[in-house]
Amino acid sequence: MKYTLLCLSALLSTSVMADTYIHAGHLITAQDDQLLSDMTVVVAGNRIKAIHSGYRTPDDDDTLVDLKNSTLMPGLMDMHTHISSQFGPRSYMEGFTQNEADYALKGVYYAGKTLDAGFTTVRNLGDAYNETVALRDAINKGLVEGPRIFTAAKSIATTGGHADPTNGTADIFEGDPGPKEGVMNGIADARKAVRQRYKDGADLIKITATGGVLSVAKSGQNPQFMNDEVAAIVETANDYEMTVAVHAHGKEGMERAIKAGVTSIEHGTYMDEETMALMKEHGTYYVPTIMAGDWVAEKAEVEGFFPELVRPKAAEIGPLIQQTFARAYKAGVKIAFGTDSGVSAHGDNGKEFALMVEAGMPAIEAIRSATYHTAKLLRINDKLGTVEPGKLADLVAVPGNPLEDIELMQQVSFVMKGGKVYKDK
Repeated sequence: MKYTLLCLSALLSTSVMADTYIHAGHLITAQDDQLLSDMTVVVAGNRIKAIHSGYRTPDDDDTLVDLKNSTLMPGLMDMHTHISSQFGPRSYMEGFTQNEADYALKGVYYAGKTLDAGFTTVRNLGDAYNETVALRDAINKGLVEGPRIFTAAKSIATTGGHADPTNGTADIFEGDPGPKEGVMNGIADARKAVRQRYKDGADLIKITATGGVLSVAKSGQNPQFMNDEVAAIVETANDYEMTVAVHAHGKEGMERAIKAGVTSIEHGTYMDEETMALMKEHGTYYVPTIMAGDWVAEKAEVEGFFPELVRPKAAEIGPLIQQTFARAYKAGVKIAFGTDSGVSAHGDNGKEFALMVEAGMPAIEAIRSATYHTAKLLRINDKLGTVEPGKLADLVAVPGNPLEDIELMQQVSFVMKGGKVYKDK
C-alpha cells in the first residue's frame, strides 16, 4: 500500500512539474518597444513561469514548441467586436428572420475564427439578445472554443438613436422599446438601463452617444444623449464597477461623454484638437476601428448594398477615420486596438495593424495597442497584456518579424490561450 502511494505521488509530481518550453526567434514582451532575440518562454499550467535568454533545453517530460523562425508576443486583444453577427446585404432583414439561437450559433463560429486569428481576448460592444453573455460563459466553461469575451450585451441608445433596434421598421413592429431593450430617455431610464445590463450579466456598458453610419436614421453624428443622461449612465456604471464604452462620431456627443468620465471613445471620427486635449485631460482611451471605416466606404460604392438613407453616411464618414487616427496618435491620445469586426469579416482583425502603421504609428506601438494598452483599458493588466512571469499564458506568434513587415500580423501561426495550444502550424 505504501509503495502504491509513493508511485502515485511520483506520477502526480511528474504531471504537475511538466512544463512547455517555447523557443522564440524573436520575442515582443509588450512591456516596452524592445524586440528580443533567441528567447525561451516557459509555461507551467495556465501561466508564464519564466523567460530566459537563449534556447533552454527542456526536461524529458516537458513539451517543446519550436518558434525559432517566428516572433512570439502576448495574445492579441480587440476592443470593439460584434462577435455574434456579421454584416452583409441582407443584414437589415435578419432582425425579422432570425432568432436568438441563430445569433448564438453564429457567435460560436465567429468566436472560433477570431481565436484562430490570434485574438485571445475581445470586448463585444453590442448584440441582439444578450447571446454573447451565454457565449462568454460557454467559452469560459470550455464547452466551445473562442477568445475571452468581455461583453456589453445590448447597447444602450435613446429613442431613435443609433442602437434603437426598431429604427427603420414599420409601425406594426416598432412598439415602444425601453431600458430593458436598450432604449432610454432621462435619468431614471439611464440608471435602469445600466442596472438591467448588470442583471443580464454584462461586463461593461456600451452607449451610442451620437448617430451612426449603419443605422437607418438620417444623422451619423448628432449628439443623442443629454449631459445629465450620460452622467447618470457613468455614475450608475461606476457603482457596479463597470466601464463605459461610447460609440461616437460627432464632436459634441463625444465631448459630453468624455466630460462625464466614460472609459473609451469608439470611432471618434469628427474629434478635433480640442476633443483630443479633453481626452488626454480625462485619460480617455480612443478605439479607432479604421477597418470599419474603410469597409463601409467601399460598400457605399456598391449600388443597393446599403439602404439609401445609410449610403451617403457611409461614403462621408468611413474614409475619415484613418485621418482622425493619425492626428490623435500625433496628439498623444491613448489608443487601444479595435476593429468593429462584425461590420467587416471576423478573422480579418489583423488588417487593422497595417492601417494603423500606414497612418503613421510605428509597428511596435500598433502591437502594444493590442496588448499592453488593451489590457489596461480592460483593467486586467495584472493578468494579461504582456509576456511576464506570473501572467496568464496567452501567447501568439507570426512567421518572421512583424516590425519589418506589419502585414505578418494577418498570418498568425501559433495561438496559446491560458496555457492551452489552439493553433500550431
